[in-house]
Amino acid sequence: MKRYRLPILLLSALALLILCLTAGCQIQPENASAASVKKSSESMPTPQIPFAPRQYVCYRTNQSVMINGRMDEQAWQQAPWTESFVDIEGSLKPKPYFETRAKLMWDSSYLYVAAELKETGVLATLTERDAVIYHDNDFEVFIDPDMDTHEYYELELNALNTVWDLLLLKPYRDGGPAVNAWDIQGLKTAVTVQGTLNHPGDVDTGWTVEIAFPWAVLRECAHRATPPQNGDQWKINFSRVEWQTEVKDGKYSKVIDAATGKSLPENNWVWSPQGLIAMHYPEMWGLVQFTDAVVGSQAVAFVPDPVDSARWALRKVYYAERNYFMQNGTYTSDFAELGLASTSPREFVWPPKLEAATHQFCAELVSQDGRFRLLIDQEGCLRQETAGK
Repeated sequence: MKRYRLPILLLSALALLILCLTAGCQIQPENASAASVKKSSESMPTPQIPFAPRQYVCYRTNQSVMINGRMDEQAWQQAPWTESFVDIEGSLKPKPYFETRAKLMWDSSYLYVAAELKETGVLATLTERDAVIYHDNDFEVFIDPDMDTHEYYELELNALNTVWDLLLLKPYRDGGPAVNAWDIQGLKTAVTVQGTLNHPGDVDTGWTVEIAFPWAVLRECAHRATPPQNGDQWKINFSRVEWQTEVKDGKYSKVIDAATGKSLPENNWVWSPQGLIAMHYPEMWGLVQFTDAVVGSQAVAFVPDPVDSARWALRKVYYAERNYFMQNGTYTSDFAELGLASTSPREFVWPPKLEAATHQFCAELVSQDGRFRLLIDQEGCLRQETAGK
């Protein structure tokens, strides 16, 4: 299969992304004879937990890092761990029965990710690159550099160090394709198993992962220079898929549901909970703040950005408009019709300005000082602009 570099894909997807690239609210004229929209009693799935993304400070390393899956450099020992992973639905579900945690560092060439996955029976079967890796137990990384929830990266790998790297032009809920025919040029990955792989006759400890993401690739979706500047924040999340298994004929196999004849559903464990069984809600991912401080040299505090709460307030407008469209066959410019609870995001004027047509809407939120604005539309792209641009 032919492999593609990101700029080519972005050019080919320009028509899909044009609404996200234009300045201000741009409601386009619609054909009055366009086909009517079928109404639905269904609603768009939305997170069922409070908005509280986890936070992490990513330190710089001045030591060379060998990607071997062992995390044996001093810099890794000094880098802080994330909190232990929780169920993807957060407090709505029990805590995972195996511990998972991760850590990050950066230097001038790479963003480094390491993870520790506790496991009493380490197994993996898939060996072909870009296979659907979550059919095995796996570890996954999601990165949205500019936090607009479009144009983001996904990487999955199993205990055999088989990788699946994807580019998402936009989430599946917004009609976005996953581009499989694309590789992260210069990606480095390694896995070390603490035990014996695919051997049910003993008890393992788990497996560890190391990944190096080249800044040269990450800058494509960041739309700015990389590495990030001191204090910059990105949306990032980590996920672990864990299947329920048993030993049959001396081999691991997935537990079958007697009622359906299919495998029992997988467990999805994540760093920052999503509030629903869906990783492709980037607004719920954790916040990673980059610092120029060298790992181990000093403690740097995470600085909450009030813009993130404003993004969430505008995202709820998007959810409400999508549901309104499903029920009424059109979007609305009347904020009161959306039935949203009163809110007051810090440093922004509320409620947002709304423009709408049958198949389009745009919501605009302006900062109290008038210097910039946030916008979201039916495509789900949430962008920030300088006012008057």
